[in-house]
Amino acid sequence: MRYTLFGRTGLRVSEFAFGAMTFGTDWNWGAPEDEAARMFDAYAEAGGNFIDTADVYTDGSSERILGRLLKGRRDDFVVATKFTCAAAGGGPNSGGSHRTSLAASVEGSLRRLETDHIDVLYVHARDLFTPVEETMRALDDQVRAGKVHYVAVSNWPAWEIAHANTLAELRGWSPFAGIQLRLNLLERTPERELLPFAEATDLAVVAWGPLAEGRLTGKYLRGESGRRDTFRFGADHARDEEIARTVVALAHERGWSPAQVAIAWLATRPGNVIPLLGARNAGQLRDNLAAGDVELDAEALRRLDAVSAIAPGYPYDFLGDPTVARSIHGDYGPGRVVDRRRSAGRPFVS
Repeated sequence: MRYTLFGRTGLRVSEFAFGAMTFGTDWNWGAPEDEAARMFDAYAEAGGNFIDTADVYTDGSSERILGRLLKGRRDDFVVATKFTCAAAGGGPNSGGSHRTSLAASVEGSLRRLETDHIDVLYVHARDLFTPVEETMRALDDQVRAGKVHYVAVSNWPAWEIAHANTLAELRGWSPFAGIQLRLNLLERTPERELLPFAEATDLAVVAWGPLAEGRLTGKYLRGESGRRDTFRFGADHARDEEIARTVVALAHERGWSPAQVAIAWLATRPGNVIPLLGARNAGQLRDNLAAGDVELDAEALRRLDAVSAIAPGYPYDFLGDPTVARSIHGDYGPGRVVDRRRSAGRPFVS
């Protein structure tokens, strides 16, 4: 296992994060505690140290199980959890990113995790009712109190993360050090704005859903069942199947599993991208962890990028038009002027 830094901090995290969303059977598809323990031990034995959960996962069972598994080795792991989502059966203030919700959620997470601090606290999603200023100041209060070490954000647009961090840095508050977002071969739209923004500002990117709820493993091509209808977002079924078949074919040719191919592709994205692995048993997790040994050559990447390519979208397709480019650069545009700087500020889409 290799390690990387979490954004512009000195915090060392493993190249793969491990998601504890599957800890507990409260949601009818997770793993019982004994299997969660086997997965946790397999991840630790591989050298992993970055564990991800949330206050609402499996109605709190995820944090409770993780807290028990961390006993005696808490300092060996970087524990990330989240707040914002409303608790089941809670009142009108049980959810959201306001100060009251944040304070209650942090206290609940500390209690369930049986710890005195949270290493990384994510804002789980954008609360449209709460001003960004309130959220950032309330997060900084938790950092100053020593209950949270670093703050991060999930499921926000790039422009609003930029606004939040600019505000935090201007006022001396704790800025977001990382972003957690959905990124896989079926969902590449973060490459339009979020990934260039993260690379330009040195934010770590934790990529959730790397296997697209199992669609990239090829299991559904074989007629197996699962959670494939989760997080569809208007997906193109024919396109999804073509991508999955390409992943499966490449895996068969090279002697890898399809999951390893899909996860290894994530590691080739520009910037500091950390795949978030989720599994329901230790065998699945070990297979996913082996993606660290997979090196995709130029031909493999060309095939994967080509089949999963998305349109750049405005304004990138407009700016990339030859006529527009010439009107901007004259005779000294791309091709004649070689830009050897990193790709920050430009979209990564193929």
